[in-house]
Amino acid sequence: MAWVKEQAVQNRWNLGLAALLALCILRLWLAPLSQSFWVDEMVTVFVVHQGPHDPSFADAPQVPKSIYYAVARLADAIFGVSEVGYRIPSLIFAAIALFLIARLAARLIHPEAGWFAVFACLALKSFNTEASDARPYALGFCVVAASFVFLAQWLDSARWTDALGFVFFAALVWRVHLIFWPLYLAFATYTIVRLLRKETSVGWPQACAVFALIGLTLAPVLAEALPILRHAGAHVIVEPPSVRELVDSLKWKLVLTCLGGAAIMARILHRTPDHAALAWSSVTLIAGWWLIDPVALFGFSWLTGNSVFVNRYLSIALPGAALAATFAVALVLTRPNWKLTAALLGAGVLITLGHWSGPLRANSDWRAAARAVSESTLTADTPVICPSPFVEARYPVWRPDYPLPGFLYAHLSVYGFSGRKYLFPFASSPEAEQYAAKLCQDLLPASRRFLLYGGDVNVHRWRDWLARRPELAGWTQKSLGSFGDVDVVEFDRSPVTNQP
Repeated sequence: MAWVKEQAVQNRWNLGLAALLALCILRLWLAPLSQSFWVDEMVTVFVVHQGPHDPSFADAPQVPKSIYYAVARLADAIFGVSEVGYRIPSLIFAAIALFLIARLAARLIHPEAGWFAVFACLALKSFNTEASDARPYALGFCVVAASFVFLAQWLDSARWTDALGFVFFAALVWRVHLIFWPLYLAFATYTIVRLLRKETSVGWPQACAVFALIGLTLAPVLAEALPILRHAGAHVIVEPPSVRELVDSLKWKLVLTCLGGAAIMARILHRTPDHAALAWSSVTLIAGWWLIDPVALFGFSWLTGNSVFVNRYLSIALPGAALAATFAVALVLTRPNWKLTAALLGAGVLITLGHWSGPLRANSDWRAAARAVSESTLTADTPVICPSPFVEARYPVWRPDYPLPGFLYAHLSVYGFSGRKYLFPFASSPEAEQYAAKLCQDLLPASRRFLLYGGDVNVHRWRDWLARRPELAGWTQKSLGSFGDVDVVEFDRSPVTNQP
């Protein structure tokens, strides 16, 4: 009878936590689905429509190298070029990843720790961003989580079916994104530690055979990655990271907050943790998923001089940080408190990240910016200067007659607008300034108005350069709206200039 009563209580907790999870997903994942694509999502659309072998990818060969685009192509076939439709696959992959992460938490930390691990993932803003993003990172969460699930099951059971499951998903990790290579170090480290500690019936010969098979499946990916690596400097978009940036990437605030909150709750309730129940060997898997990727990309950035320390590249380690936070709670919490603590965390996530004072806004509103361009053009020949948002757009890859559609201006293929486009590079150069000076001499003075459209940093750089030109002396300029990190600047000839 007592067991039935306890089971009823557990069912009520599960229903309540499921409802809380649904509210979090509704607000944090579903609410942003209809917002404008940001620039990399427009690259997804470009790859789907132009194909991975488009000639413009010759200067950025890493861009179409992902199995994710097959999924995006299916979404396009079903929904067309729709922000919601393109993002639905990531939503599904992120949801599956949460289920797998909960399983790992139950296996590695405590049978009732799954709910807490789920809400710990949702407490990470970047995890939620990737869950509603038409990019490969949510697929990465799913594939890496499945790899760890099958790896742990294989080392637990020594079943060949689990070994094949691990091989299958591990072979996909590098195919989802070329930047995910450090995860193989995490897989190997966890396996070696369990072998050395004799915590598995799998032997060294079987383990070597499984990892050799994974290596064989990755040989074609390696053959594609090496030529790209030789030209990695042409694709760098950030400076080498500082130690502080490395520390911040570890999401230590979440781990310490969860540890401190659990310690306070345990003290209030006069509970003591059952350390004997903790699977300390699990630390290797959790720490590997949490730490190896950011540390490896930090080291790679400094050793090669080609920085890849970008938040979205580091996002694959976020579930590891969530599991680390869950493990930290397990150090001080006892069994009866797990679901209550998960509920408190979930409510905190909903309150602090829900932005209830207003709508969740995208930082890049290219859709509204393109609409503002169309509404401001006088004729189909009104000049619209378009700096490329991609770092590869440098001379000689960039040129004034760069053929469209092309990768360097993928965004122009998604949100169209009226006006005649004049293509500028990502950054200034003697060749770019020579071209811009020619426009100032021959074309722009004959126009009553022209526009600058693109990423705000590039637009403002060219705005300031054009404003200094003597041919445009007396022209006025203004921004046409607030579009996040996108801007549209209108240059208008002053009425004084028009007087005889």
